[in-house]
Amino acid sequence: MDTILHYSRLNVWQRSHKLVLAVYRASQSFPTAERFGLTSQLRRAVLSVPTNIAEGSKSVAPKEYAHFLNIAEGSLSETQYLLLVGRDLGYIPKDLAGRYLGETSELLRMFHGLRETIQSGD
Repeated sequence: MDTILHYSRLNVWQRSHKLVLAVYRASQSFPTAERFGLTSQLRRAVLSVPTNIAEGSKSVAPKEYAHFLNIAEGSLSETQYLLLVGRDLGYIPKDLAGRYLGETSELLRMFHGLRETIQSGD
């Protein structure tokens, strides 16, 4: 890949950024006791997704960019699990958690496609 697009033009970054905003809003209502637990962990995990896309987009080598995408994908999987915990503890309404989990699944598919594109050099 000769030219890596500015990260903000990537659909996967745009959607993960929207997910960050949604998760931050949803976690505002978590119990105070979770401030340094689930709230903090969930926010760090979801924030890591678009952050690593942005950081990786400045990589010169496709292999290095793919590394950052792998980190972002791992953070997205962590986010999925933490959303399940929040849902199962009753902190996130089931319908809202379902939407967020659906979005994380779609983003994981998008990461796979982006990584393949980068590694193929297109």
